[in-house]
Amino acid sequence: MTSDDILSALKDVRDPSSGRTLGEVAMVRGVEMLPGDAVRVTIELPTPASPHKAALDASVRAAVKGASRVEVAFTSDVRRSPAKGQGPDLVPGVKNVILVGSGKGGVGKSTVSANIAVALAQMGARVGLLDADIYGPSIPLMMGLFGAKPSSADGKTVEPLRAHGVGVISIGFFVDPDQAMIWRGPMLHGALIQLLRDVRWGELDYLVLDLPPGTGDIQLTIAQQVSVSGAVIVTTPQDVALADAIKAKSMFDKVSIPVLGFIENMSGFVCPHCQKETDIFSKGGAEQAAQKLAVPFLGRVPINLAIRIGGDEGKPVVADHPELAESQALIRIAQNIADRVAVANLSAVPRGGQAKPLVQLGKKS
Repeated sequence: MTSDDILSALKDVRDPSSGRTLGEVAMVRGVEMLPGDAVRVTIELPTPASPHKAALDASVRAAVKGASRVEVAFTSDVRRSPAKGQGPDLVPGVKNVILVGSGKGGVGKSTVSANIAVALAQMGARVGLLDADIYGPSIPLMMGLFGAKPSSADGKTVEPLRAHGVGVISIGFFVDPDQAMIWRGPMLHGALIQLLRDVRWGELDYLVLDLPPGTGDIQLTIAQQVSVSGAVIVTTPQDVALADAIKAKSMFDKVSIPVLGFIENMSGFVCPHCQKETDIFSKGGAEQAAQKLAVPFLGRVPINLAIRIGGDEGKPVVADHPELAESQALIRIAQNIADRVAVANLSAVPRGGQAKPLVQLGKKS
């Protein structure tokens, strides 16, 4: 058995996300022969938040024959979304921009945005969170940064504040929180451009944008000025929210932003006293709408008092109570989003070719 034999066996193992072989997408990064006929295989995932580690581990072990022991090690390299549009890149250090939108307010979009960003950071990704809801910025409160002010070393650009491993910027850091924002479209456009261009985001795997509800100026500005990896639509299960979510999906289609999937928030409530489940806002509507529109369903998040308390106290539930079923649901949703982005980026690798050469370590005759 040689490392060449193992590489040959592994190249046809299929990546569960894209359905393509590990050889096509260059995910085998190393084969090392260890003492006692043991083998260590290094797999490079397209995101540290991959939900397929266990499946890949099993597939690799099954493919390697004749070894006394097979060790599978995982690394990750988040690939950059292919550039779109003709304008300058406002966030050149950001590999993937993910929009979180909704057709209407009150569906928990900002709560989902904050928890997705924190979950991705907890799994090892470099993450930024931009509060693009100019009229109603709530991210400073939800991330525990209410009243904080970003600093500027050069007087031209600002450093994002950090909370729970995430770089955070919001218009709420720069305006009086007690004053209403009465801005027309051009002012909104200018403010958003500054929040993107004049912030020292650094090198990020993901920049999550919490959009305002609806289909207005902010969404159009982003479509025209930013190379977006995809949009996530948050909705509750009842018909009135789903109708607006479908309109949001149509808007993203018209501006050529791919929809990564639907999230059903406030999906059922389990009484902490009697354990009886009540579908306050119905249940399953977002999944049915996703199927009807042929877009992925990313997951559902039940109602839990801890989510609301965490948002009010600046402690996202995935960080403060990761053991809760609702936190686990949000973590799985973050994984599914990262996976959908990775699949789209892997599709940019031509079939039959490899973006990177395979690496052979410790070759043994």
